[in-house]
Amino acid sequence: MPDTHLPPLRILHTESSLGWGGQEIRILTEASAMQQRGQQVALLCPANARIFAAAQARNLPAEAVRIGRKGLPGVLDMARWLRNHPVDVIVTHSSTDSWLTALACRLLWQPPPVIRLRHISAPVPRNLATRWLYTQSCRHIVTTGEALRQQLIRDNRFPADRITSIPTGIDLQRFVPGRPAQARQQLGLPPDRFTIGIVATLRSWKGHAHLLAAMAALQRPDLHLLIVGDGPQRANLTQQIQDLHLTDQVTLPGNQDNVVPWLQACDLFALPSYANEGVPQSLMQAMACGVPVLSTPVGSIAEIVQHQTTGLLVPPQDPVALTGALRMLLEDTPLRHTLRNNALLFAQQHFSLERMVERMEGVMRQVIGLPR
Repeated sequence: MPDTHLPPLRILHTESSLGWGGQEIRILTEASAMQQRGQQVALLCPANARIFAAAQARNLPAEAVRIGRKGLPGVLDMARWLRNHPVDVIVTHSSTDSWLTALACRLLWQPPPVIRLRHISAPVPRNLATRWLYTQSCRHIVTTGEALRQQLIRDNRFPADRITSIPTGIDLQRFVPGRPAQARQQLGLPPDRFTIGIVATLRSWKGHAHLLAAMAALQRPDLHLLIVGDGPQRANLTQQIQDLHLTDQVTLPGNQDNVVPWLQACDLFALPSYANEGVPQSLMQAMACGVPVLSTPVGSIAEIVQHQTTGLLVPPQDPVALTGALRMLLEDTPLRHTLRNNALLFAQQHFSLERMVERMEGVMRQVIGLPR
């Protein structure tokens, strides 16, 4: 619960990305939770960003500014907005909005402190300009996993005491176990097939293509693959499904506003990512729904999927290993049950939304110089 004796914070989030995924969902989830704690929260993003409409639907204050690409208009828009709307702290999320915010703050007499939230494990360039961005223009860095924090310390030599790992939290009141067969029937899925699910934006590095290859290699007509999400790889994946003769065994329902029933419909959740991950929310959500999980040790995934304890891990971009792990889980019911129970307990102990928000608020108050 928030401390009512502490002054409310005026928090600004910036996001230049036009896409949709775990990063955007975390921003909105955190902003909504902060708002419920009595903080004043605002979001700046491009008018055509998907997060803009999503924020408005959640009654979060959002304004459109020209930060979709790097350039003087975005710097001026940011500086103008900040002059007219004083805030206590800015949280930036993508490269473009981080640069525009940094430059806009240079135009202000007393700029607010900036926190750079790093969501993914893609390498950060090692040059003087980027070092300035991460160590001089911002007051603190937050990563979504400890492996990402260690990567910045080891590879970029950023100061360890100015980087904090705060994994994303999820609503454990929403993401709860269900009955797979009943959920499948309600969603119009084959109720009597063993269902493997993946919830992720259709990007190459999420590993959908490897999962489809493994499905074909298993040659099990009693299996069904549920691919929830949309994105730039949809046409390629649709073609691959046809080429592998899996049309009758794969369902692609697109993006879903509520993924809970889709997760509850799964007997197994697989996310064979090979790049750019922090701690994927879909894995956390699946574990909280009591679905056994299979993934790869990319980014900070191994911090929640502990091999043979809370799930199984296979090497990235290895369809043979992926196929073998899927076969093992299909045939070993006691193993699935053990992984499910361990994952569910781990999720309930570590994935709470309150834990994330309290830690984020603590970092914000620290950089502002207010009591924590």
